[in-house]
Amino acid sequence: YYFISIMGKTVYSRNPNTSKGKFINKLVAKSSGKDLRVHYKNTYETAKAVKGLTIAKAKQYLKDVLAHRRCVPFTKHYRGIGRTGQASEFGKTLGRWPEKSVKVVLGLVNNIEANANAKNMKNLVIDHVQVDRAAKGRRRTYRAHGRIGPYLSSQAHIQMYATERAVDVKK
Repeated sequence: YYFISIMGKTVYSRNPNTSKGKFINKLVAKSSGKDLRVHYKNTYETAKAVKGLTIAKAKQYLKDVLAHRRCVPFTKHYRGIGRTGQASEFGKTLGRWPEKSVKVVLGLVNNIEANANAKNMKNLVIDHVQVDRAAKGRRRTYRAHGRIGPYLSSQAHIQMYATERAVDVKK
């Protein structure tokens, strides 16, 4: 799945209305951000942590991470990450509190909620989250003996959408 940008419009890598080749008509609330000035690796782990949560649970989780009551578990990009007891909630030992990434993902979740309210959608679950590396931001640093070295930043593209889940009815 690739994240393509055409004339400022986000083309999402996955279509929520198809499942195993069959067309399913679902209402979808989408949100995306391009060339965001946040670390890719931290944002990847943060976005992965909110996938599968409802909008309300995702917002509460991200606010708890900002308050350092819960952590973001690091599962893929975990070299040099410290251990914390808060990660045991996820069956992991490694976790962090990446504030800038959390604020960006929280903004996207709020945007999904606003888009859903415009479509009169309720009971939303975040079904799709994708974080991609963006082009590196290039600056320069001055080195010894008159040399100049690169000073790169690792930016990210993010896309996510949420769909409605049917309420379970007891038989």
